[in-house]
Amino acid sequence: MTITRTRSVLVALTATAALALTGCGSGDDSSATAHASHSAAAGTTATATAGAHNAQDVTFAQSMIPHHQQALEMAGLAVDRASSAPVRDLAARIEKAQEPEIRTMTGWLGAWGEDVPMAGMDHSGHAGMTGMMSDKDMAMLKQAEGTDFDTMFLTMMVKHHQGAVEMAGTEQAKGEYGPATGMAGAIVTAQNAEIKEMNKLLGKG
Repeated sequence: MTITRTRSVLVALTATAALALTGCGSGDDSSATAHASHSAAAGTTATATAGAHNAQDVTFAQSMIPHHQQALEMAGLAVDRASSAPVRDLAARIEKAQEPEIRTMTGWLGAWGEDVPMAGMDHSGHAGMTGMMSDKDMAMLKQAEGTDFDTMFLTMMVKHHQGAVEMAGTEQAKGEYGPATGMAGAIVTAQNAEIKEMNKLLGKG
């Protein structure tokens, strides 16, 4: 009787242990499956977000990068050539605002697998872009100094900003990528304010 009971207890304990192990294994599998499903869903969401752009978004970034690069080139000249403190201050603010935007747009294009415009001093390839200065315009600005530079810089930058506002307005109307249309809105607001400021400095405000 003792042996029989001992065997029964051992069988029961073995069965219980087997069930416990099966239960643990089943829980781990469910957890792993759930984690894998969550990861797959997250990956799908990330892909969808990265892909939520259209041709207008690409055009905006590819056009605004060289547009901003020329503005930075113009602003850089003001450091040594401008005679007016307000002009130098404006140029510094333009640099502070547009350098990060160039980096951001470059990142978008890279993520989208699109070509990134190369930085360079020759803007002849973008001469037809709204608001862009020609190489001749840039050469004249580089030769100007003092108050002549101030007037030329402000006059050219007003036109340059007007072009950027127009480009940004198109992005707001036709773009799909939220961060791009958001940046476009910020450009419209900031550069319209700077246009008013520059016109006032030119005596037109």
